[in-house]
Amino acid sequence: MYKVLVTDGISQTGLECLVNHPNYIVERQPTLPVEELIKIIGEYDALIVRSQTKVTEELLQAADRLKVIARAGVGVDNIDISAATRKGIIVINAPGANTIAATEHTLAMMLSLARKIPQAHQKTSGGEWDRNSFKGVELYKKTLGVIGMGKIGTEVAKRAKSFGMNILGFDPYLTEERAKKLGIKKASLDLIAAESDFITIHTPLTNNTRGIINDEFLSKTKKGVRFVNCARGGIIDEKALVRAINTGHVAGAALDVFEKEPVTDPELLQNPNIIVTPHLGASTVEAQEKVAEEVSKEIIEIFEKQSIQNAVNMPQMSGETQAKLQPYLLLADQIGQLAIQLLKKQAPGKIEINYYGDLVDEDTELLTRTLLRGILSYHLSDSVNLINVLHLLKEQGVPYNVQKNATNKGFANYMELAVSQGEDTARIGATVLNGYGARIVKINQYRIDVKPEKYLLYIKHQDVPGMIGKVGSLLGNFYINIGTMQVGRTEVGGEAIMVLTLDKELGTDVIRELTLIDGLEEAQFLEISNVDSFHAGPAEKQKVETV
Repeated sequence: MYKVLVTDGISQTGLECLVNHPNYIVERQPTLPVEELIKIIGEYDALIVRSQTKVTEELLQAADRLKVIARAGVGVDNIDISAATRKGIIVINAPGANTIAATEHTLAMMLSLARKIPQAHQKTSGGEWDRNSFKGVELYKKTLGVIGMGKIGTEVAKRAKSFGMNILGFDPYLTEERAKKLGIKKASLDLIAAESDFITIHTPLTNNTRGIINDEFLSKTKKGVRFVNCARGGIIDEKALVRAINTGHVAGAALDVFEKEPVTDPELLQNPNIIVTPHLGASTVEAQEKVAEEVSKEIIEIFEKQSIQNAVNMPQMSGETQAKLQPYLLLADQIGQLAIQLLKKQAPGKIEINYYGDLVDEDTELLTRTLLRGILSYHLSDSVNLINVLHLLKEQGVPYNVQKNATNKGFANYMELAVSQGEDTARIGATVLNGYGARIVKINQYRIDVKPEKYLLYIKHQDVPGMIGKVGSLLGNFYINIGTMQVGRTEVGGEAIMVLTLDKELGTDVIRELTLIDGLEEAQFLEISNVDSFHAGPAEKQKVETV
């Protein structure tokens, strides 16, 4: 018998498949204090939560029996994923179950914003019949800018078309072909700012999307534009939005998510031109039943069939496979991250992966998924994992090709990744050297020897005397300490590169100063997110099914 603990308000109907299964005992302990939860968590095989329960490292230390944590929803901010992974606990969620609920809430917010429905209700229910203060606008023939054309953004665009709206869509992975099929126009952020009457946001919160709706973006928008955010707090700079509303440049906003929740900022709560709801995007009877049912079914699949569909952390490997591939898994994730940054952060149009040497005899499926996850994580954050990465690539229309060649390329094991977009290509070759660890040994056409570190500086320059000294002196002026410096060139006096490992990140001011050095063609700060920790954990029975 497997014991399952449910700690938050989860739909009873959605849990029925677990409750009625003879192999499971389901216990509900809603609003349980964390101290009490720590005392009893060691008795359970699975834990189901929503957003209220904080699954911390301290809690997981006491969870000696726990095999699965299920988030009945999408966001997993309340779960310490790294701690769970280190302990070999699978974390699953229900990524598609609330699509319709979030889509419909977005449309409800947009209509409320256009017609000032909440404000009119408040005044009318207070006994005042005021037909003059709430003149709205129509959606018909207005332009809607959709930032983020994933599942929810796509569904919003489809429904907005039924109102007769013109749709502009932005997404790094939106192709002209897919936009044409949807009947929308592929657009840049600047075009959305310039032409949209309404702007709705449907991206994950990443370092790349945090604060993208800021003073600069708002300054480019049409006067009278209206914003809707039912995605994640933090994508909109709330202070900048309030300033733009108070000046009259932005007509209003409808917000379901906030930088800090619960929201208490009076500038947001008391502004007559801002509509607020308490993170209700997924709060429908149907959505809550779906997310509970989805995670309940997957818990059964994991325990009964050892298969996973929606893991948000790394699936485990057998002990033998782990011993062979573990160093390469970490390296694969790292070069995936670096490649997309070297592609100037563009979404790839094509991906090529080549394995050489002894790696050709191994099952490289997990390596391939790890490389691809590293690439896509820049734009998709934690919405991409090793289970869904192939599905997401197919969904975005990005082809990938894997080749194996027994030629050793000068190393016992070697892998090379190339990502392309149009005429631009970023290529990285890497290996693991016995006794020395992971090394990046090729960037584009240049041979090099770089140990992956968290902060890197990539420079392309003319191979002239004094260049290294100029770069070192400038970084010293900004109190940037250099760990190592490696150079690569193909011919004397031609183009060359240098890669530096740094002790801290660089600001745009430093990059700007570097590009002013005579003969220095390009300077790019690169960051790897997983240098310090990367855990696979053994689980001999686990089977990862292809999506």
